[in-house]
Amino acid sequence: MEASAMTRSLLSAPPPLHRPRSHLEPLSSPSLALCARKPQPLSISKIKTPASAPGLEKKRQFLTCCTIEGSVKTETEVPVEKRFPAFPTVMDINQIRNILPHRFPFLLVDRVIEYTPGVTAVGIKNVTINDNFFPGHFPERPIMPGVLMVEAMAQVGGLVMLQPEVGGSRENFFFAGIDKVRFRKPVIAGDTLIMRMTLVKLQKRFGIAKMEGKAYVGGDLVCEGEFLMATGSGND
Repeated sequence: MEASAMTRSLLSAPPPLHRPRSHLEPLSSPSLALCARKPQPLSISKIKTPASAPGLEKKRQFLTCCTIEGSVKTETEVPVEKRFPAFPTVMDINQIRNILPHRFPFLLVDRVIEYTPGVTAVGIKNVTINDNFFPGHFPERPIMPGVLMVEAMAQVGGLVMLQPEVGGSRENFFFAGIDKVRFRKPVIAGDTLIMRMTLVKLQKRFGIAKMEGKAYVGGDLVCEGEFLMATGSGND
């Protein structure tokens, strides 16, 4: 009797409510949570090469490892001796010797790497320990004399002035003066001196030209100044 009453009460009780799980509720099981997480897309970061080294991007060979976080690991790259291209040659030493009257030990321009007729020229001087001025300036600390830096820059200016566009000639061309010269950093053996000379003003009637010059080593300004060039006969 009691058993049948208990059975009837169980049968008459309402079933428990099963509310559907909302998609906003967190999953209780860690493994289920992992399965429900959306996979992150793979991303590959683009490696940029410096603008200061033209043609370098084509030479680089990278082995990259792609990860979910988007990081890129560099395994191998071009050795340092192959990274830096050589300076271009607009005028080689033989062409320079055909224009400038200077000779050893006073020819201080090795190559012209940029030239705009009648406007500007960029020349380089490779400074080596074998230069004849280093034994005396100075024996314990070889530094290129400032006056020779100025002379080298004037010779680059001469490459602009001694061209048909300007009208100078090696027989009647002179270095007339300098102004506002500043030496910013010492130039030592092993440096490459890069010199830019720009024609600012030319007075053909009086045979006077004004030029601005700047010299660099590794992108750092080491010397700058204003130059006066004169054209005329040697008796003037």
